[in-house]
Amino acid sequence: MVTGIEAAAGGQGNGIRKRSCFCSKEDFLPEESFKSWGNYVHALANTKTRLTDRILARSMDHQELEQMRARSNNQMKKTLNWWDLIWFGIGAVMGTGIFVLTGQAARNDAGPAVVISYFISGVSALLSVLCYTEFSVELPVAGGSFSYLRVELGDFVAYIAAGNILFEYVVAGASVARSWTSYFATLCNHNPNDFRINVPALADNFNHLDPIAVVISILVCIGAALSMKASSRFNSVTTIVHLVVLVFIFITGMTKANPANFTTNFLPFGFRGVLKASAVLFFAYVGFDGVATLGEEIKNPGRDIPIGLIGSMLVTITTYCVLSATLCLMQPYSQIDADASFTMAFQAAGMNWAKYIVALGAIKGMTTVLLANLIAQARYFTHIGRTHMAPAILASIHPKTGTPVNATVIMTVANCLVALFTSLDVLANLLSISTLFIFSLVSLALIVRRYYVTGETSTSDRNKLIIFLTLIVGSSIATAVYWVLSQGWIGYVVTGVIWFAATLGLQLTLKQAKKPKLWGVPLVPWLPSASIAFNVFILGSIDVPSFIRFAIWTLVLLVYYIFVALHASYDAARETDRVEAQASQASQATNMEAGTS
Repeated sequence: MVTGIEAAAGGQGNGIRKRSCFCSKEDFLPEESFKSWGNYVHALANTKTRLTDRILARSMDHQELEQMRARSNNQMKKTLNWWDLIWFGIGAVMGTGIFVLTGQAARNDAGPAVVISYFISGVSALLSVLCYTEFSVELPVAGGSFSYLRVELGDFVAYIAAGNILFEYVVAGASVARSWTSYFATLCNHNPNDFRINVPALADNFNHLDPIAVVISILVCIGAALSMKASSRFNSVTTIVHLVVLVFIFITGMTKANPANFTTNFLPFGFRGVLKASAVLFFAYVGFDGVATLGEEIKNPGRDIPIGLIGSMLVTITTYCVLSATLCLMQPYSQIDADASFTMAFQAAGMNWAKYIVALGAIKGMTTVLLANLIAQARYFTHIGRTHMAPAILASIHPKTGTPVNATVIMTVANCLVALFTSLDVLANLLSISTLFIFSLVSLALIVRRYYVTGETSTSDRNKLIIFLTLIVGSSIATAVYWVLSQGWIGYVVTGVIWFAATLGLQLTLKQAKKPKLWGVPLVPWLPSASIAFNVFILGSIDVPSFIRFAIWTLVLLVYYIFVALHASYDAARETDRVEAQASQASQATNMEAGTS
């Protein structure tokens, strides 16, 4: 790994630098608060003051674009265009979700109307994509949503959100890696555990070690660390092959289609079942946010990001709807297998050989998801390291490859440890609320960005904005709670009217304080407000264990923040202020000299 341990030789000013291949404390905790135990005790004594400062602190656009990048010493290479982003977007999203979730949703919740469920969840995801796109164009940095939230909602909110989504990336990466082994076993006509090492001494669900999952994760890591452009080419080719396989499944499946399977009892579980299925199927669209972390490596963000993000989502929505319709045309919904829907549908149609095509498509999809997942993890972690909320060593960019090698390797190690020991049953129970949580925050942050500018927005307008946002979020939460607790409809009328009135009031009584320079979300505040409502509604359909996991992990994040990240980021912020002050003084001095001359 690149340690970045360089020290000028003994004050001789000759520029000669010594390098060490070993990490030291300075690589992880270089801040003033950790120079000595005395400094650390002093920092802890000022925790309350520092916490108040960081909660209220908001970053600036130019700080994220310039000063944070500079802390990596080297720059990421700008090698990507809209074509690369489209395939990254498809590759990051379109993994095993279509093969696994479709059967469960069709059989248990929606029936043939699963097509509508996919469309509804796709529209919900598209609303989030639009919000991400505006931020990505305005702030093309590796931090993605972490940077967006730092600018609009402050350091503390950004830290909690990013910490949760990084954990979910690790869980997702490990889950996909173990699924890769399962589908590979299918291709080889073996049980997945035939390729795993059974260790009886370990606890159940942790005693089947998966070396193949580790190997595939390491191979993906090597590719991601060596070259972003090569990774992009590999992703494009693999994703195109994946789409070809899906088209083949569609054409072959339609030869066995029976329209009666689709039209007879189209809504067996009613519209409530359609909405319930859409909440489950939303997770088939998760992953696009990782594309936003590629901002620093895009040649023309203003053009390429909107085409790449929105284009890839439209392709994904269309593909999901078409394939789910194909499945329901092949079999009556009550006969669809909930676990291996496409495989069993082809088998029932007398095409047992097709299971190999399905497995091949799944493996191709999972490989691109693994790659996109790791690339996003590394870039998130890199930018968090730049702010010193994570160890500073993670911020390093390799001078030759132009990639965050340190962050890539560390995140791969985390993925491998989880994938090696943990069974899919355990990982499946870690369904994430973090993704929806951060999507909601990004939509909220976009409204704040449009209607609030520090030093320009009046106090009365700021208070109006807070009231309207509280009503939008509150009515969205109330709608989700009513969905869980009641079978009636009157509650939706009340909460819907409140949401509509708050959004309309925001539009009519407040003037937008900042408009996007290059590309912006249309129909603001309606689209981001609807995005909040959709995301919170889906949150209401997630299982209780996920909320418990969210609470426990957030508590862990808070402990680390109070004892380490708070003080490290506080010192880094003070250093940034000092540098800015010196630059301002130098500029004033230069202007005075010019005036005197």
